[in-house]
Amino acid sequence: MALTHASSGQVVNLGALDGQATETCALLKARDIELMWLVLPAGKRVPSHAVSTSMTLQCMRGKVEVQLGGEARVLEADQVMYLAGDVPHGLHALKDARLLMTVVLPASRTD
Repeated sequence: MALTHASSGQVVNLGALDGQATETCALLKARDIELMWLVLPAGKRVPSHAVSTSMTLQCMRGKVEVQLGGEARVLEADQVMYLAGDVPHGLHALKDARLLMTVVLPASRTD
């Protein structure tokens, strides 16, 4: 689903988005921050990777297992997790899940 990126001061209705967005999409991309709506059907896996900057994963609906090195942590609806930059992590949706991911972008970014 193609969405227009939110602009400064714009309200985004995540409840409505939950019913409309059937795929992962970018909600906002600015010089210093990026927000993504992650749609993970039960069983879906996101391979381990790392982001160079700080980020949060907020579970809006469902249940996901977050692999952090040799550990697994469960993230459920109404919970949020902070990840420092360069922390390898992978995801496994235990139930159909919707997550709001916020990534702090490097200060050197120019777009």
